[in-house]
Amino acid sequence: MPKYIFAYHGGKMPETPEEGQKVMAAWGAWFESLGSAVVDPGNPAGMSKTVSGSGVADNGGSNPISGYSLVSADNLDAAVEMAKGCPMLDHGTVEVAEAIEM
Repeated sequence: MPKYIFAYHGGKMPETPEEGQKVMAAWGAWFESLGSAVVDPGNPAGMSKTVSGSGVADNGGSNPISGYSLVSADNLDAAVEMAKGCPMLDHGTVEVAEAIEM
C-alpha cells in the first residue's frame, strides 16, 4: 500500500501544561482513529535552515515545516480524507504527498 507524508505547516507551542495535555490528547485521539494506517506518527520540527545553491538562509523558507507524519492509504484522495481530521487544522495546514518507493 502506498505511503503518504503529512507535512505540517503552522501551529503553535502550547502556552501551559494544561493546554499541552489537551493538544496531545487531540493528536492521540486522531492517531487512534487512523489505526494501523499510521506508519510513523512523526514529530514536531525544530528551527530550520534553507540550503540552496546560493547559500544558507536561517528563515526556514516561505512556509516552514512544523512537523510530519507518515501514513499508508490506498491513494492520494484517501490520504487527504485522513488529513481532514488532523488537529493541526485548528492552527495550520497539512500538506499531503506520496512517499515514492525507489
